[in-house]
Amino acid sequence: MITLSVMLATIIQALDTTIANVALPHMRGSLSASQDQITWVLTSYIVAAAIATPLSGWLCDRYTQKRVFLVSVAGFTLASLWCGLSGSLAEIVAARLLQGLFGAALVPLSQAVLLQINEPARRGSAMAVWGMGVMVGPILGPSLGGWLTDNYDWRWVFFINLPIGALAFYGIWRYIRPAVAARTMRFDAFGFATLSLAIGALQLLLDRGQANDWFSSPETWVEVVLMAVAFAFFVTHTLYTPAGRSFLDLRLLKNRNFVTGLLFIFIVGMVLYATRALTPPMLQSLMAYPAVAVGLLTAPSGMGTMFSMLLVGRLVGRVDVRLLLLAGFSITAFSLWQMSGYTLVLSAHDIVWPGVIQGLGLGLVFVPLSTATFATVEPAMLSQGTALYSLMRNIGSSIGISLVQTLLVRNTQTVHASLTAQVNATALASAPAVGGIAPASPAGLAMLNAEITRQASMIAYLDDFKLMLVLTLLVIPLLGLIRPARRGLAGAAAHAALD
Repeated sequence: MITLSVMLATIIQALDTTIANVALPHMRGSLSASQDQITWVLTSYIVAAAIATPLSGWLCDRYTQKRVFLVSVAGFTLASLWCGLSGSLAEIVAARLLQGLFGAALVPLSQAVLLQINEPARRGSAMAVWGMGVMVGPILGPSLGGWLTDNYDWRWVFFINLPIGALAFYGIWRYIRPAVAARTMRFDAFGFATLSLAIGALQLLLDRGQANDWFSSPETWVEVVLMAVAFAFFVTHTLYTPAGRSFLDLRLLKNRNFVTGLLFIFIVGMVLYATRALTPPMLQSLMAYPAVAVGLLTAPSGMGTMFSMLLVGRLVGRVDVRLLLLAGFSITAFSLWQMSGYTLVLSAHDIVWPGVIQGLGLGLVFVPLSTATFATVEPAMLSQGTALYSLMRNIGSSIGISLVQTLLVRNTQTVHASLTAQVNATALASAPAVGGIAPASPAGLAMLNAEITRQASMIAYLDDFKLMLVLTLLVIPLLGLIRPARRGLAGAAAHAALD
């Protein structure tokens, strides 16, 4: 019952990272917002969640996991109700800010609770269940959001959280045993402020960079300088602050498995979310697939992920996690290699199977990676460790999406210019008419330009898939940095968690 309750909390948070995306055009008309303004519905949530995530460890130390969990679920659910009832852009942006602040702790806390209530031999299965909840967002969010918006109203994208949140709140209140707050950590106000400022500036930079044409905009430079200065202050302050008084426990960064896990989950966040962000618009804009069909064609990749998670959950503890990770990254790389061979003529088979294979590979990565990352982390540091783990995954996904979108726009322009240079007056004059339209006529030139843009965009998408393939292959040699958990430490952690 504890597992079910915390997974419900995980699912509503994971869903809200993507479920609102497809409803933005409907919100824009209903709230009388411009295209640039309506994106704050997404940005406000992401920035607030990123800023509040590192605070989870201190809050749990101060008020206990159960209390923080209950407040987070209640706050997130009530903020969802406010989102659905909002009548103006300012209201919904404020409500989304609250959603992000309260929802930030849900994923790291659910992971910490599952790690604590399961002994080491069962942690692989526990992480498989947790991973499936985290994967629900990017997999089912757009499809579910589109269905709710088309069949009901965009407000139901938020109202759907109410029954799930109520069940999660009851389960956490009823089944998680109360505990006494440790209160061993002091609140490091300066450390939290500088880290929050750095993370907030980074998220704004990534979310608004492409719209601002990156470094040609003064806003981008302000965000870069703010991020760099704030992060430099945070690092200096943390290094010279005595243990127990710093916002970040430096013992975590001395754990090789944990630091390596942060690097890997950063790459996984980049590859997973960037690929998910590329495929739907490619199918809709270049191949004219309707939104419902895109959802049906991309959903099987989630099924592949869930299947491999259930399978690998039984293998963790019996097979070296490095071998499982090698298999997972290799399968993911193979799927990206298949995607890099896409053409403008794709059948359902061509779309579904690379997605399923990628889902299998990512599932094989996600569970062993979570298990290996926290295998040598002391129970007292799990809350802070899981918060940092979730933060790195989210930052990786933000950077990945921003990177591929920027490269997509720029590579499309570059390839378009290159292809256009091959067209000359002689070739146009000798080309046959298409549908009764001469290529050299104004209508013919417009058709030709549209097709060149389509071809250039396809090449740009393929370049992005190749980049994700290279990133996946480059991370494989780093598997040697992971070391198996010492049995003594794992056993001690298990007893402490169970107590």
